[in-house]
Amino acid sequence: MKRLNLILIALACFYGAIGVSFAAMAAHRGDGANLQTASTMLIMHGAALVGLGTLSLHFGRGAKLLTICMSILALGVALFAGDLAMRTFVGTRLFPNAAPIGGSAMIIGWATCGLSVLLNVFKRG
Repeated sequence: MKRLNLILIALACFYGAIGVSFAAMAAHRGDGANLQTASTMLIMHGAALVGLGTLSLHFGRGAKLLTICMSILALGVALFAGDLAMRTFVGTRLFPNAAPIGGSAMIIGWATCGLSVLLNVFKRG
């Protein structure tokens, strides 16, 4: 799990870099609304995943659920932002319902993260 958490932290850093790039592109395009939204999601969730990944390294054996939630968040952001970027750059969707599926995954990921932290708190007493 520790290796996966570190990979997710690295992925989160790339999300931040891509998010800043999308924000810059959005500022220079007339139709930059989708890129701005994708940028916001990438930067916000990238920072959150770095924090969650760091937290998970302190959970020890209780990190499994947090790692799962981080994976769900990372996938959700990729689908959501990827779909918006495809619409902007290519003019087509990533695949039908990619953005709503990604958004739903982000919601599930956040709820699972909250549950994971609470379970860990109650386990430790």
